[in-house]
Amino acid sequence: MKKDTEVNMMHGAGGEVMGELLQTLTAFKNNNAGGIGLESLDDGSTFTIGGQTIVLTTDSHVVKPIFFPGGDIGRVAVSGTVNDLSVMGARPIALTSAMVIEEGFPIADLARIVASMDKALGEVGASVITGDTKVVEKGSLDGIAINTAGVGVIEGDGFLIRDNGMTVGDKIIVSGTLGDHGLTIVSYREGFDLGDQLKSDVAPLWKMIEGAMKASGKGNIHAMKDPTRGGFAACINEMARKSRVKVVVEEELVPIRESVASAGELLGIDPLQVANEGKCVMSVAPEVADKVLAALKAHPYGKDAAIIGEVVEGSGVVMRTRIGSERFIEPPLGDPVPRVC
Repeated sequence: MKKDTEVNMMHGAGGEVMGELLQTLTAFKNNNAGGIGLESLDDGSTFTIGGQTIVLTTDSHVVKPIFFPGGDIGRVAVSGTVNDLSVMGARPIALTSAMVIEEGFPIADLARIVASMDKALGEVGASVITGDTKVVEKGSLDGIAINTAGVGVIEGDGFLIRDNGMTVGDKIIVSGTLGDHGLTIVSYREGFDLGDQLKSDVAPLWKMIEGAMKASGKGNIHAMKDPTRGGFAACINEMARKSRVKVVVEEELVPIRESVASAGELLGIDPLQVANEGKCVMSVAPEVADKVLAALKAHPYGKDAAIIGEVVEGSGVVMRTRIGSERFIEPPLGDPVPRVC
């Protein structure tokens, strides 16, 4: 395959093509001795202050449209950063907010976005404590772009979770239905009026994940990640590759809303390959899997959680279909729905 010489939309879509670009974007020398650095390509990085493990993450958001069923760019910005901290086992404490705003952007819309961010922060007890604002000429930006960075802490009774710790025998748990966000965005963007049938899942997950961690016992959630760009397919393949294991998924156990499946068929998009903004994927010790599942289901954001497969020896990700055959779940080249987060 010919190597790209210019950045294109696929480079931001979270799939295999983006991985090529990251080889350039992560070519920094790691002086973070002892911590998880940029080269790990985890959901965040770690450093230590006074014996306390701190997790740091950052994310930029260019959602189109800015407002959509179930959320807006502000809720996505907060939730995305909170969730990157949460899946590493860190309690979100403080966020930054940097906005680049196009000249002519309605101030009423800006106020609505900030209110949405504040509401999401309130759900997890975090705050925006510093920020920056830039305004650019009309026509040089599509409305608004938001960068949020977040700091979280691994508390005394908590534990750090990586995305590369899958262990043979683990059960794979997803915290809810897959494909909701990506299919909602593309359907709304393309002008399909499906009423309340499609709605983004965008949500800050710390409280749900905290409950699951307490139920699991220290160290029994071996790996965790949020399936954003590239969806579940990209997420589970990355986790399996980094952990050097094989994952077997049972198709009949994978939770996908009927409306999402129908929209996917209509648009020719696999729900497993589009972004989720309010879900996580866990690899859990088998002896605590039922306890973790129960804890997830006890929270509103985890009511549709399910155990969907297991970790075995080998490599790759395989789905056992409803008719008894097997197929590979391949990592996508990129998310088929651009500008989703």
